[in-house]
Parts: sequence; C-alpha cells; structure tokens
Amino acid sequence: MPPFIWYIIGGIAVLSLVAYFLQEKFIFKPEKLKQDFEFKYDAPFREYFFDIEPGVRINGLHFYRENPKGLILYFHGNTRSIKGWARYAKDFYRYDYDVVLVDYRGFGKSTGKRSEKEMLSDMQFVYNRLKEKYTEDHLIIYGRSMGSGFATKLASDNNPRYLILDAPYYSFRKVVERFLPVLPVRIVLRFQLRTDKWIAGVKCHTYIIHGTKDWLIPFRHSVALQKINPNKITLIRIQGGGHNNLSSFDEYHNFIRDILKY
Repeated sequence: MPPFIWYIIGGIAVLSLVAYFLQEKFIFKPEKLKQDFEFKYDAPFREYFFDIEPGVRINGLHFYRENPKGLILYFHGNTRSIKGWARYAKDFYRYDYDVVLVDYRGFGKSTGKRSEKEMLSDMQFVYNRLKEKYTEDHLIIYGRSMGSGFATKLASDNNPRYLILDAPYYSFRKVVERFLPVLPVRIVLRFQLRTDKWIAGVKCHTYIIHGTKDWLIPFRHSVALQKINPNKITLIRIQGGGHNNLSSFDEYHNFIRDILKY
C-alpha cells in the first residue's frame, strides 16, 4: 500500500479520536448562568428547578396566562440558554398558551454531565411533572433545531395534543455527515438523536415548519420526515426561510396562530 494511503488512514483515525472525545464542544454551545442570576421579562413568569438526582438539576421558565388554553413545552437549539430563548415565548402566549422552556444539562443554570440517554430522561422527568398540572390533551411539545430530536422522542413516548418541529433534522448523524463526510460518524458520534426512528411512533398530529433556504439543516430533512408518516405529518414550507430567521416571516406566525386556534 502506498505511504500516502497510510497517512490518510492515520489522519482519519486521529480526527475520529478527536471528534469522539471533543464532540460535545462542537455540538453544544451553551451560555452558562450563575445560580443566583435573576431573570427579568415584561410578561409574568415563574422560575422552576427540576431536581432529577443528586448533582443534576434542570432549570426552566414558565410564562403563564390567567386562563390558558394549554401549555407548550419548548425545547431550544444547541446555543445560548433560556435567558435568550425566552424571547420566543411571546409567539405562543399571545394566543393564551402557557409556555415552559427548559435548559439542557450544562446550559444556563442546569447542571449534570451530558449524554443522550440522560438528557432524554431529563425531558421525560419534566414532562411528568407538567402532567401533574395539565392534562395531556392540553400539552403541546415544540422542538427547535437540535431540540426537535428531544421533542420527537418525548412525543413518541407520550400522548401530547400536538408535536411541532421547527427546522428539524432527519437524524443528527445526517447533519454531522454533511460537514464531516470522511469520518466514520456512525461509530464516532455519541449523540445520534434518531428523529427518523422516533417520529414513526408519534401518535398525535405533527406539524413541521422549515425554511426552504436553510443551509444548516436542509429542507430535504423535513421532506424525508414527512414521508415516514404522511397522514399524520403536515409540512409547512417557509419560502426563502433560513435556519435562524423563520420568526421574521409573517407566514411563520400565521401558521402558529392557525395551529394553536384549534
């Protein structure tokens, strides 16, 4: 075998090891907050702490209405914390829905070591707590970008009223393979987030909202997801929408209004 082939194989092996051990730093871009940080918003809200187990605490914000029609559990993307993501709550509470946003482990005030299994378990814990106050037919799960995987898994294991996915991926592996095609992603990636697998088990109706010009997670991911269960998945195209600007389109807000009015 020519020497340059060995160099290529060695280079891929080194990159694979780096990707395996350092992937969290590339996948998750959290904003960390001090435990005594005080949230301030114009709308009425409560701060929650969900104590999962010793050393693991999930922080959340609950924007509430006087007579809510239901509650939306919002899973955000892979950056920042609920401090910044909370600004999107107004897109839902304006239609008289309560909104709960939570931070994943290591984001904001949330604590604990991250793994896919444990993070999914955290979200089920939060959902169970919310079910103590809201019936499932009044619970809507919303997943944005990276959060779409968590939202879909939760919907597949429970019976919410609706599942809404904003710029979802077919599977997290497909996203990574697009940027690192030379790596053995199936082996290296510790966060698979199989939206394609879980969405087949979702019993409620699912609404997918995706921009046709999304460069990070291409629109074709949502097209492929809809094909898995076309009778229960409505795909909403935002013409010209990118990955981070859907809320700047009137069509996005019109669709949210139409979904929530039923």
